[in-house]
Amino acid sequence: MEFTTFTFYVFGAILLFAALRVITAKNPVHAALYLVLAFFAGAGLWMLLQAEFLAIMLVMVYVGAVMVLFLFVVMMLDIDLARLRSRFWSYLPLGATIGILMVVMMAMVLGGRYFGVDALPGQTLPPGHSNTKELGRLLYTEYVYPFELASVILLVGIIAAVMLTLRKRKDTKYLDPSRQVARKREESVRLVSMPAEKEETETPTERGSQ
Repeated sequence: MEFTTFTFYVFGAILLFAALRVITAKNPVHAALYLVLAFFAGAGLWMLLQAEFLAIMLVMVYVGAVMVLFLFVVMMLDIDLARLRSRFWSYLPLGATIGILMVVMMAMVLGGRYFGVDALPGQTLPPGHSNTKELGRLLYTEYVYPFELASVILLVGIIAAVMLTLRKRKDTKYLDPSRQVARKREESVRLVSMPAEKEETETPTERGSQ
């Protein structure tokens, strides 16, 4: 077995294990960390396919930004784990359908010679062709509006996540710094005048007479 084939099977096994743990982990934080592991394994597969740009973007964008944001949102939100687990099996039909479609697509790609994919005309690239340069040219020329629209959607998602963490809860006490600063001494301190009480003491003569 060649080293490339062995590495592919190792990364593929890690990716399948991490993907399975994402949907079966009881703790949402653990599920997010397993998703990070799945991204790293996917980046390794992209490197084997000589798609270095996609591998680097998968690590930098998804692991370094999106997953970190998602992890902080999961940790800040008050998620009812019992309610989340009770609805796990209700999503099984949809998840099974998506999984079957993914398996069919992977089978068509891996078994291309049986489905006639090899008969498609190939693409000849000139020497010194850069995938990164070509991708950047397409993003900022032909697909600049969808690219900017995706950026706006991500920004709206970040703002929505921040606003969810700032929602009011009845069982939580909040401090208002502006009200604390505007508070006056008369509102915080109250001087009370109380009459002095004289302690009555008995002399030994009075005790003897009693």
